[in-house]
Amino acid sequence: MRISAVIIAGDEEAKIADALRSVAWADEVLVIDSESTDRTREIAAALGATVISRPWPGFAAQKQFGVDHAKNDWIFSLDADERVSTELIAEIETIRSGPEPVVAGYRIPRLSYYLGRPIRHSGWYPDWQLRLFDRRRAKWSDDLIHESVRANDGETIGRLERDIIHLSVENPTHHHEMIGKRYAPLAAKQMFDRGRRTSALRVMTAGPTAFLSTYLIKAGFLDGFAGFCIARFAAHHAFLKHLLLWEMQQAEKVDHA
Repeated sequence: MRISAVIIAGDEEAKIADALRSVAWADEVLVIDSESTDRTREIAAALGATVISRPWPGFAAQKQFGVDHAKNDWIFSLDADERVSTELIAEIETIRSGPEPVVAGYRIPRLSYYLGRPIRHSGWYPDWQLRLFDRRRAKWSDDLIHESVRANDGETIGRLERDIIHLSVENPTHHHEMIGKRYAPLAAKQMFDRGRRTSALRVMTAGPTAFLSTYLIKAGFLDGFAGFCIARFAAHHAFLKHLLLWEMQQAEKVDHA
């Protein structure tokens, strides 16, 4: 069982080295770079990765491009802000040393760190991700946001126990920017394209509902102050995506008038 590790990156010179070191066990390491203007490509090449640079087509399309250009059918997909824990490496090595898996892939728990601590509640964990998979039997979805690998109909998926480590949010300012510049606009567009609609009432209630769900129902309070901040940002994200969706609906009405 030979495995290609595929990482997408764009201006990730501060993170790419650690991501690459965590997949040094793979038979091939492939970095798909979205025309970085920093030293991402040079660092990746120096650490032995094969680097392909191309314009940014979106998350899912970039990841699937990497899958399609890998040498091996078994793929381990990783983002530049993720790391493979040493315990997960040992678990994967046990699979590699055995017979060819009968499953199409394995879901892996992802543990995120926020404000310096691991987040095990707030709806953030175990955050199962299908990241080790046979590309002949699974592929990336075409979602604009929260893209995921989906197995072909009738395929069976296994589970691993050890974590991928996720270091996506650098600080509160970064979290705010991610919501405003990426997640909320993409979520609103995806909702609009799929025929979902909102209302002024939903815009007003989306934030408080998201906060209560994250902090109370999903036990964010057990994550301490970090859990409160996560719930507060979840509220902001919910409010903003519904407001942007509402704005698209108003523009649609004008166009059809």
